[in-house]
Amino acid sequence: MTPASDGPYPIGTPGVPWGDDERRAWFATQSVQRSYIEEVLAPLAALDGPGELVRYGALPVDPERYPLFAVEVRSPTPDAPWVLITGGVHGYETSGVQGAIEVLRSVAPDMVDEVNLLVAPCVSPWGYEVIHRWNPDALDPNRSFVADSPSPEAAALMSLVAGRDVEWLVHMDLHETTDTDETEFRPALAARDGVDHEPGTIPDGFYTVGDTENPQPAFQAAVIAGVEAVTHIAPADDAGQIIGSDVTQHGVINYPLRRLALCAGMTDARFTTTTEVYPDSPSATPAICIDAQVAAVRAGLRHALDTTRS
Repeated sequence: MTPASDGPYPIGTPGVPWGDDERRAWFATQSVQRSYIEEVLAPLAALDGPGELVRYGALPVDPERYPLFAVEVRSPTPDAPWVLITGGVHGYETSGVQGAIEVLRSVAPDMVDEVNLLVAPCVSPWGYEVIHRWNPDALDPNRSFVADSPSPEAAALMSLVAGRDVEWLVHMDLHETTDTDETEFRPALAARDGVDHEPGTIPDGFYTVGDTENPQPAFQAAVIAGVEAVTHIAPADDAGQIIGSDVTQHGVINYPLRRLALCAGMTDARFTTTTEVYPDSPSATPAICIDAQVAAVRAGLRHALDTTRS
């Protein structure tokens, strides 16, 4: 990553949106910092559970290095609801990826008779390796879940999900909010779009992002309650907000998921949420963040199942 500074962003001209030259210059600053094969594909291959690996594409930046894999229930249970878990839409958000893998280890075996699970643990493997929010074209995959998406990561996942032709009950998209959002990624976004960067604050703690059009407040509350046993929940700021959005209940904000082309809005699932943990908190560790993601999924699925059965 290019470190942020007090001066103008080092790529582009202030006030002028990036063109192809600036995007190529930005791409040239990125370097591999960890291994997708070792940290994601190897653990997936080692899983011994009710799912099977499904290859659903590869990234054009390097198809051999970045094949795309999901894990799908091997033998679907008739009449059981379908659940989609996604991680690593923003590749730099580590616990989203590792949390999804841990869900496959510790949640999927316990719920094999209750849900049919599809898990895409690392939607953006290039972003995972270079530890960045964007894809190689300086596009945010999590603003790209639209028809004819310009993001190969989003397009491949949408094709995978559409190909299942099932009714989804739950979709949980696992994310993090990090200090580098403020020091690197938001300044980069402002530079890319030719606008001024307006400094903000990073919430200390876990929170969820529900859907403005389908908020499901009891579902969001169940997720928060499950996570609260693992780690702390982000408080509202002095304006009653988290990252500029009104807090609707303890630890919950809402976005118009589909209008913003977010991953969590890509299905018509009854229950949807985006989880957000804060790995840079002095009260957090990588293990705590992963445990929080797993607790969120377990609590969310239990609420969804109990609600639909009542």
